[in-house]
Amino acid sequence: MANATLLSLVNAAQGELGLPVSATIIGNAAADAAQLRYLVNAVGQEIRRQAQWQAATVAYTFTTPFYTYTATTTDDSTTLSVLSSTTGLTTDPTYFQVTGTGIPNDTYLASVNAGAATAVMTNAATASGTLVSLTFSQVRFAMPTAFDRLVDRTDWDKTQRWEMLGPETAQQWQWLKSSYISTGPRVRFRVLGNLFQIWPALEADHTLGWEYQSKYWIYATASTSLTKETFTVDTDTCMFPDRLMVIALKRAYFRAKGFEPVFDSEYRMELDNAKAFDQGSPTLNMAPRPASILIGYDNIPDSGYGD
Repeated sequence: MANATLLSLVNAAQGELGLPVSATIIGNAAADAAQLRYLVNAVGQEIRRQAQWQAATVAYTFTTPFYTYTATTTDDSTTLSVLSSTTGLTTDPTYFQVTGTGIPNDTYLASVNAGAATAVMTNAATASGTLVSLTFSQVRFAMPTAFDRLVDRTDWDKTQRWEMLGPETAQQWQWLKSSYISTGPRVRFRVLGNLFQIWPALEADHTLGWEYQSKYWIYATASTSLTKETFTVDTDTCMFPDRLMVIALKRAYFRAKGFEPVFDSEYRMELDNAKAFDQGSPTLNMAPRPASILIGYDNIPDSGYGD
């Protein structure tokens, strides 16, 4: 974690640019100080999107709730009546997919009336029945508050020990939800409508997880956790190297004044160094081979076949 405060970073840039050094930045009405405050937030946002920074990488896990209740279905009606329970379904009904006899594929809850023990589905039932066993599986999940973007190939069904497949394209997603053959042992996913969505509906509590890049890059005063997207206090600090921030701020200041590409080469060098030193790099194998995850000649014993 870099130790320089917002005030220290801006003061360093002011000194190197030959500008008057400010006693405060936040709340300072002087034109240059105010401009530098906006610019330092802008360059931080720019740098944040330049790499997968380890300080902003978050491991996230969640479970897939499901509920099995009975209800009365009516042919060609979207209403479920005499629900045996609505527990767990009222937080956000649209997050739950409905499966069971007489329920079409790709059907979700649209609304739930706990007091009347009724619910409305997005598709009409194809058969009438009483005490029909239905499963309500959560398949849509809100993103974490700090979410900015997924880290590729980190999405796993930790319960089944399978990597999830995706993100699916719009065409693949509709094929999964509409075709005859659309399920299998692997969970597929797509980020749509700012929700993490999975297919097929799971009828068991699975633990799913992935890593994401946080949109936060600033530490509040004396904090060790990233909780801010912009500097709001002179004593805030950020996760980027101090020298990178100072050079980036000087570069942005000159660009704002119409002088470019001043400081470009120095900025690129500092940015490349920051990326390279942030978390290390893997050793590349020039002759890779896929791992054996199923039973094969690599992992069967030489003896002991039940004798």
